[in-house]
Amino acid sequence: MTPKEVIALCRSADVKAVDLRFVDFVGQWGHTTIPASAFSESIFETGLGFDGSSVRGWQEVDESDMLLIPQPDSNFVDPFSRLSTLNIICNVVDPITHENYSRDPRFVAQKATSYLRSTGIADTANFGPEAEFFIFDDVRFDQRPDASFYYIDSAEAQWNRGRDERPNLGNKIRHQQGYLPCPPVDQTMDLRNEMMQTMIESGLEVECQHHEVGSAGQSEIDLKYGPLVKMADRMMIYKYIVKNVAFRNNKSVTFMPKPIFGDAGSGMHTHLSFWKDGNPLFAGDGYAGLSQMGMYAMGGILRHAPALLALTNPTTNSYKRLVPGFEAPVNLAYSQRNRSAACRIPMYSNDPKSKRIEFRCPDGSCNPYLAFSAIMMAAIDGIENKLDPGDPLDKDIYDLPPEESANVAKTPPSLGRALDALELDHEFLMRGDVFTKDVIDTWIGYKRENEVEAIRVRPHPYEFCMYYDI
Repeated sequence: MTPKEVIALCRSADVKAVDLRFVDFVGQWGHTTIPASAFSESIFETGLGFDGSSVRGWQEVDESDMLLIPQPDSNFVDPFSRLSTLNIICNVVDPITHENYSRDPRFVAQKATSYLRSTGIADTANFGPEAEFFIFDDVRFDQRPDASFYYIDSAEAQWNRGRDERPNLGNKIRHQQGYLPCPPVDQTMDLRNEMMQTMIESGLEVECQHHEVGSAGQSEIDLKYGPLVKMADRMMIYKYIVKNVAFRNNKSVTFMPKPIFGDAGSGMHTHLSFWKDGNPLFAGDGYAGLSQMGMYAMGGILRHAPALLALTNPTTNSYKRLVPGFEAPVNLAYSQRNRSAACRIPMYSNDPKSKRIEFRCPDGSCNPYLAFSAIMMAAIDGIENKLDPGDPLDKDIYDLPPEESANVAKTPPSLGRALDALELDHEFLMRGDVFTKDVIDTWIGYKRENEVEAIRVRPHPYEFCMYYDI
């Protein structure tokens, strides 16, 4: 859409307010709202000012002034606000130089798209994320000098089989047996349908929704694949809708990768394919129907996976999901069907348009603009340098002899180790000035100080179980 068409849409839809949205460094939306009467074509050029020093990982207080520039092709009518409101995603611009801000994740994704085209390899990178999340009925947590705890609950959780619910009707999901049950065991179907329909009405193309493996309300809603920047935009809209539909139904949603000990974690398996002139480039006559380009792209992802995980799995909690078991993709290998390998080639269809690589490590705590850009840059590096991914791992990895398992590279065991890997391996991200040194250094510094170190210095409740009687 053009700015003029957006203004016309506001009039035809009787919009009363316009909500300007941007994504912060960590990956959450911020917003500011103006009356529709103050929204004119000029704002697409002049923007709206805000305080960049109050946004995580951004400006210092002495350089705080920044501008939000609305992007006309990113608008959608808000499905939750009582006042008729048009939401529109913005880029972030320096008010003095009028240049795009290097730490704006959306700008990084736009540069990544331009860089792909400049290589001549492809003109489009399509992404198809499969985001998983938990729907809880109750959540409480606190961290104080004198206490630390969390408490979560779900009516369908296996631990409530014996609860006095007056009446307890049973229909609880057994431990790790939540994949695709029908109601009444699946107690979140109506809620997921409401989420799905709200997404459709907001312009997203939904492929399916279903219950996931986890006992306590684990769910998944899949979107149709799309180009990098557009799909990152859609993932922000997706998370906004999922959380708010849950909220208005007195439920709570989390994309936290591992909120429940001993049960399945929530990932965001991410499908990638390159296209040129409308033709898919990863389909061929090689292993699992992949082209040589697809194999090299997978080689690049596997080669750089330890560094990639600092962006695709960017929380300390991410690495409580990436442990052996639970189909966790901890093995830096590939397979056409093995779900414990980091890369999988789906075999559901022989259509060349469906041929893609599935990178199974990422989770929904990531910033999609940065995560998708990094995955694409690793794939480009693999193609340009003809990185061989090695032999496939078409075996039950959990039954491998110890000496054979030891030869399979593993994902980093912690966020700190992933950040170490990124510090050593980031040149591939900086090509075409996609990720600047400032972005990488700020990301590593922010994560180490505010997350890795914050967890390291605090007593953990389980330490009391292990050590109190020493």
